[in-house]
Amino acid sequence: MSVYLVKGKGCRFDFTLKGIRYTHAWFTTKTKAKQAEAEKRKEVLQPRPKTEIPIDMGFLELVNRRLDHVQAYNLESHYKDHVYMAKRWIARWDQLECSEMTNEMVQQFVLDRNRVSPYTANKEIRFLRATFNFGKKRKWLTTNPVDGIEFLPVDKRLAYVPDAEDIEKVIAQARSDQWLVKRFPDTADYIETLQDTLGRMSEINRLEWKDVDLDQRRLVLYTRKIDGGLTPRVVPMTERLYRILLRRHAERDEAKPWVFWNPRTGKPYQDRKKFMKRLCEKAEVQYFRFHSLRHSSASLMDNNNVPKGVIQRILGHKNRTTTDIYLHSMGDSEKEAMLVLENAREKSLTQSLTQR
Repeated sequence: MSVYLVKGKGCRFDFTLKGIRYTHAWFTTKTKAKQAEAEKRKEVLQPRPKTEIPIDMGFLELVNRRLDHVQAYNLESHYKDHVYMAKRWIARWDQLECSEMTNEMVQQFVLDRNRVSPYTANKEIRFLRATFNFGKKRKWLTTNPVDGIEFLPVDKRLAYVPDAEDIEKVIAQARSDQWLVKRFPDTADYIETLQDTLGRMSEINRLEWKDVDLDQRRLVLYTRKIDGGLTPRVVPMTERLYRILLRRHAERDEAKPWVFWNPRTGKPYQDRKKFMKRLCEKAEVQYFRFHSLRHSSASLMDNNNVPKGVIQRILGHKNRTTTDIYLHSMGDSEKEAMLVLENAREKSLTQSLTQR
């Protein structure tokens, strides 16, 4: 149905023509919505001279086109983030044409979101700016009302990276937690696989048996980059990971291609973050997320003199600077500098006491 009623709001039209989605709301009656839909269809179907370039569109239409694009080319988590924010934008600006939106409107919205946190406000800026730039790139718009709006200052804190002892406590808890074992019996294997591959959750979630080579003791992880494509990298197996995958392969459901899949849906996991809070609380360790396992393993390698270039390749980072963020070890130069400070202070105190 292209015209429908939303209780408490009104009527809207929503249709797809020539592969492009068009929608507008809220009309007081279905008749008005149908008339507006007919006019929009006529406008879309009317041939334009090749030199004519549309310079405006409804904000709701722009957001829907952007969401369709993100859903097709990006991770599902990225799409969900867009949908979450888009609902808030539409509640505020759904009646406006893009040309009617001003820098002042967006600035006030950002300040309102800053009441939640500067991080939240900055995320709104990034996603809104990307949405309007999406329209500009396709020559649907000529301006971006987010241009010139500066990011708000954010206090940065050193992220907690669990040590090997805390991680082992959490793994032990995953094996003994009867509620978790009954519903998701692969949790301990999942954590150890993340730890031993330095993989991202999304990479382990999409890992299939065809990408696991038990004979050569290696596997291929695929990560989705900014351009939407998947990029592979080969990761050797540790002895522990080899034993885990060998056992799981022998016990696998041959109808399922994935190494880890949700027994409640029969499909790959999309998100498992909620488990960690429960496990950390029961194991009585400071809360950390699955992603922290990448940081922990990378830092452990760095502390044991593995070259940074090797760590970078295992992590799947394009830039060395990104890898440096993951390495939470204290470098020798910093340690030597603090030793110099300590020795200099003691020497100064000794000289002061001698001169008395």
